[in-house]
Amino acid sequence: MKNVYFNFGKTISRRAVLRGAGISLSLPFLDAMSPAFAANPATSPKAKRFVGVSLALGLHGPNLVPDGTGTDYQASPYLERMQDIRDRFTIVSGSSHPGVVGGHTAEGSIFSACPNQRGATSRNTISLDQLMAKHLGHETRFPSLVLNTGSSSSPSYTENGAMIPAEENPMRLFAKLFVDDSKNEQDRQADLIRSGRSVMDLVGGEAKSLQRELGGGDREKLDAWFTSVRDLERRLQANEAWVRRPKPKIDGGPPRDIDRNNTISIERAMLEISFLALQTDSTRFVTLHMPGNAKVGTLEGVDEGYHSLSHHGRDEEKLGQLAIVEQAVVDEWAEFLRKLEGSQSGASGTLLDETMVLLTSNLGNASSHDNRNMPVLFAGGGFKHGRHLAFDQKNNYPLPNLYLDALHQLGLQQESFATSTGNMAGLA
Repeated sequence: MKNVYFNFGKTISRRAVLRGAGISLSLPFLDAMSPAFAANPATSPKAKRFVGVSLALGLHGPNLVPDGTGTDYQASPYLERMQDIRDRFTIVSGSSHPGVVGGHTAEGSIFSACPNQRGATSRNTISLDQLMAKHLGHETRFPSLVLNTGSSSSPSYTENGAMIPAEENPMRLFAKLFVDDSKNEQDRQADLIRSGRSVMDLVGGEAKSLQRELGGGDREKLDAWFTSVRDLERRLQANEAWVRRPKPKIDGGPPRDIDRNNTISIERAMLEISFLALQTDSTRFVTLHMPGNAKVGTLEGVDEGYHSLSHHGRDEEKLGQLAIVEQAVVDEWAEFLRKLEGSQSGASGTLLDETMVLLTSNLGNASSHDNRNMPVLFAGGGFKHGRHLAFDQKNNYPLPNLYLDALHQLGLQQESFATSTGNMAGLA
């Protein structure tokens, strides 16, 4: 390998790599890449965790979006019950994912912001939560939790564009997090992990043989693949180490009185367990999705299906019942924030100080299948909140800019995410 010299009096590109023996190794973020980064506390990581709650059928805009902008906004109907934590969250209106269309088919782009086209078979890109878990997930037993209130679908995608199946059973989730496995099960998990590593070694050897027959461009692609393989192997080794460690002990048992015919009850249970997972540092990255088949018939005042209510066509009766459902969804999200705010983390902060919590959807108007003007509530994570960031309802602001801010808040110095154009204006 050739000697490599850097002049640390100059800024080095964040894309800089070391190359040797056909392998490209991306440099970690160095002081020389941005001299002010290490010296300025304002740009150092402020968050450790991210929780994304997503809704397949959106939230009715007139009940969510407040009048007024900045800190002087007037609380909307859905936000009135959250005024005790007003300074802990931000409302964003007039934003969406550029190039994302297709109504319900845009569900997979909620956290990836991957552009699509109605009816087109496009390959998804990595979701925000999984990008975070890729870089930081090895620090906990579970790199991420992907959850759903009623099916195995999710808006969480790997870097290869594969959807990660969600856990939909709160009791199974609780056992996975807090009930120690038997020795036989530990042995089985360790064997599976070791088996996976040996298969990767075999594939890697064959790929290296193939490398000699490839052109320069393909060799570079293969180099990048080797890097991904080594990263996965490292994570597998970390998982094997976790297999034998006792799981954290918590006071009390799993959530009780879960009504499987009431999706709000399942949302509450999933968020309670997610809170325990964050509190015990079992994971730091969580997504929870509420699909369009949510069950709401046991909610008082509701006698019609959730999907039918969301396609209200401005019918007052349907809008009234829809407001009951959506208010309950928002209330559970707000209660989750209160739990985080009430849990100390470190000497002077709370879990909410260290946790970014997002509530959003692929649909801004489910009744018309409109993907513009997505509902966005964003809390915690060390940001300055208590504001309504109101962007143009017709010419929407790119929501991926907020995603880029979230990555930076974790200390991940990505230059972009999906179709981002920079950091979100007004969020600093």
